[in-house]
Amino acid sequence: MPITKEVSSRLTENLINKLENKTAVIGVVGLGYVGLPLAVEKAKAGYDVIGFDIQDSRVEKVNQGINYIGDVVDEELKNIVSTNKFKATTDYSLIKEVDAVAICVPTPLDIYKQPNTSYVESSAVEISGYLQKGTLIVLESTTYPGTTEEILKPILEESNLKCGEDFFLAYSPERVDPGNKQFKTKNTPKVVGGMTENCTKVAATMYENVLESEIHQVSSPSVAEMEKILENTFRNINIGLANEMAILCNKMGIDVWEVIDAAATKPYGFMPFYPGPGLGGHCIPIDPWYLTWKAREYNYHTKLIETAGEINNDMPDYVIKRIMEILNNDGKALNGSNVLVLGVAYKKDIDDFRESPVLPILEKLDNAGANWTVVDPYVKEFKYKKTIKSPIEEITVEMLERADLVVIATNHSDFDYNKIISNSKAIFDTRNSFKYNVNNTNYYKL
Repeated sequence: MPITKEVSSRLTENLINKLENKTAVIGVVGLGYVGLPLAVEKAKAGYDVIGFDIQDSRVEKVNQGINYIGDVVDEELKNIVSTNKFKATTDYSLIKEVDAVAICVPTPLDIYKQPNTSYVESSAVEISGYLQKGTLIVLESTTYPGTTEEILKPILEESNLKCGEDFFLAYSPERVDPGNKQFKTKNTPKVVGGMTENCTKVAATMYENVLESEIHQVSSPSVAEMEKILENTFRNINIGLANEMAILCNKMGIDVWEVIDAAATKPYGFMPFYPGPGLGGHCIPIDPWYLTWKAREYNYHTKLIETAGEINNDMPDYVIKRIMEILNNDGKALNGSNVLVLGVAYKKDIDDFRESPVLPILEKLDNAGANWTVVDPYVKEFKYKKTIKSPIEEITVEMLERADLVVIATNHSDFDYNKIISNSKAIFDTRNSFKYNVNNTNYYKL
């Protein structure tokens, strides 16, 4: 048997034993919406966990047991910090103390809608400088197929260790749905694809000892990377269809929400997706463009994906057009009108405003000369252009009566909808917040 395979087998057995008896130390790079919940689950499972982040403020909050992510339970974070199961640091030299590390850093798009992998690359450089033989590295950040092998592996091998022989490398896409009451990090099925069979085996062992869900093993990191892109492209395209149907139904005087609810009664062959003011969050508006960019390398044009993206990206413009039409019905111009915007989070009952379609809507209201006010009980502050804005937390009768138009952009459960319908001059509801229980000529749906 070749010496490389024998060494790899010994390292594999050693790390699997550590993972199964919970003596392994696990690192998590990036303590945001993905990394912090994952780190908490690993510590709750019995591992000693070290969280790495470049933001001093996050590190300080974690070490004080202060939670800043909605899907993390405050008391659970306090408990694992107070019992020394979890600590955070900006010192990457502590990588040499871990047996396994998950990379959970942002992978945004640049202004040309091309993948920006700089956070992954810089994390890999930091890890490479302190990488020890027998360590497992798992990339969880959403990215295009080939990233693990083409970008991550060469940087890590600058440590003079060889992937598959000296260290383990795998890709396992994050599956986080902020605000989802049923599926959390703990119980969402996990897909794992390693650079070698042993890489997959070791990574799967780690997740099996942390999560209460199926661990689905695939043949390579590229399969796992493509799987994640497919998930969100599927949603992007179907939401694009729903948005296009909403535009057409409005022209035809048909309630698109009633159409979708009727179609959803079919027990097979149909899955309901709903229209809205645009796409938000870190995944669905961004991930399909990774694949579009990568497809050019193979001289292929992803026509359906790009068309759906264009439809969804145009929804804020459509919202502004409808706002202007509604105000015109009352003999008012958008310029100088008072518009009350309910919700800035990208979906209901969460504090996440990343890529929220409400942000371009606010900018377009600004450009048209409208006066806008935002109410959101979940978002304490948000970045608008280069300034920080603080939404009003609670709707009052006075602000409803003062507004020329109330726009329901995010249908938070905390909003008092009886108060809204009773005190508003006109309402534009982009989320079907009232279902079909409104008989008001000044109530308009998307």
